[in-house]
Amino acid sequence: MAEKEGAKVGAEEMEERERGGEEEEVEVKFRLFDGSDIGPVRCNAAATTVAALKDRVVADWPKDKSISPKTANDVKLISGGKILENDKSVAQCRAPFGDIPSNAITMHVVVQPSSAKSKPDKKANKLPKTTRCSCTIL
Repeated sequence: MAEKEGAKVGAEEMEERERGGEEEEVEVKFRLFDGSDIGPVRCNAAATTVAALKDRVVADWPKDKSISPKTANDVKLISGGKILENDKSVAQCRAPFGDIPSNAITMHVVVQPSSAKSKPDKKANKLPKTTRCSCTIL
């Protein structure tokens, strides 16, 4: 009987965690394009949004890097193979790894400057079309 009650309490605790009732602290480390890291940064998984993490990445970005984001919009965070959405919390983005609790998360950082997102000028890149074939027939 005690085992059943213990299992019931354990299940209730797990449900409470999934609902976000428990203030869970996690460590987030950001892996940059050259293999270096920013962090780890401790945060509350339920209360911290992806947008807040992006702001932190921009603020903590190493000054010696050749590529650097100017704003949080220039940063994409990837975790578990998925690009994370700004309005999601860290708890919502975590990829479950079986029953193993994960308090350390590594997110990959991709910098895509705003100027690279805009479409290039069509007039500048317009080349005359040719109908030549560069194939060699033997």
